[in-house]
Amino acid sequence: MLLPEFPWDTLSDAKARAAQHPGGLVDLSVGSPVDPTPPVIQAALREATDAHGYPTNHGTAEARAAIAEWFARVRGVEGIADEHVLITVGSKELVAGLPLQLGLGAGDVVVHPSVAYPTYDIGARIAGAAPVRADDPDEWPAETRLVWLNSPSNPTGEVLGVDALRRVVRVARERGIVVASDECYALLPWEVEEAPSILDPRVTDGDLRGLISVYSLSKQSNLAGYRAAFIAGDPSVVQRVLAVRKHLGLMAPSPVQHALAVALADEAHVAEQRERYRARRAQLLPALRQRGFEVASDAGLYLWATDGSDALQQVDALSRLGILVAPGTFYGDGTRVRVALTASDDDIAEAAARLLG
Repeated sequence: MLLPEFPWDTLSDAKARAAQHPGGLVDLSVGSPVDPTPPVIQAALREATDAHGYPTNHGTAEARAAIAEWFARVRGVEGIADEHVLITVGSKELVAGLPLQLGLGAGDVVVHPSVAYPTYDIGARIAGAAPVRADDPDEWPAETRLVWLNSPSNPTGEVLGVDALRRVVRVARERGIVVASDECYALLPWEVEEAPSILDPRVTDGDLRGLISVYSLSKQSNLAGYRAAFIAGDPSVVQRVLAVRKHLGLMAPSPVQHALAVALADEAHVAEQRERYRARRAQLLPALRQRGFEVASDAGLYLWATDGSDALQQVDALSRLGILVAPGTFYGDGTRVRVALTASDDDIAEAAARLLG
């Protein structure tokens, strides 16, 4: 199987050039959190270090109950039960593995957004299916078996509203297609009131058939190093995936699952982290605009920007300011760059100063 080079490995020259800046490198090319894991979650991990037995593939009862309660309290989705939920080892392995775990292969199509996180494409290729970029259900090929949504989007920040989600669900059900919605940035809205879930009753009319939501605590709780995530939705889809994962031995460590349960129950740290990102965005966004960039950023952790030139030219120009960003070519758009808010307050302030200088 031939896969493309890992995109971020291609940034080595730009990174080296940025590092030569007298003030040093400001890396805004990746979405890895830099703020501390909240103390309440660190304490929860320590509480659960006696983990002598194997965890279940499905997830602990405590973690599944916490997810169900969180969906009802935070996402407005009632009725989630054990059979609707599956704990995953972070969300990226699920995104990459879902087509294979659903039994897709040659002759099948996996649709993902036209501008998208590259792992949706890679997951289709690993399964032997064909990845197709499409944003409109009318453009889905006849062979489509799985459709990925990503709202809020990485990298664009676009949010799909209830009406758009309802249309996706209607067409998918007419054609027997599974819809997987990657919602990892849902609690970071900036220019919109909310980012509704694919499982929202306003979208589903209470019927979860063919639908799963994918969620991660990496961003809202600074748990990227814990690999704490889950899926929820149609129990028949969840159980198909679980059956394969049992054979693969994919299971989240028990201490991480306890930490996940504690994290979901605590809203204070989520609000605190959201305000950190709001402040960083408020500093970096106007600096980019004053530099001549047009910027999109309705929600999430990224500023999707362009100065009108080629994406790689923009990466080069910013690297000469000591700022490293990701080119839109990683996501399917050669005209923009992705600028991450996941940097320290000092680094964000430094980047803004260089842009304005």
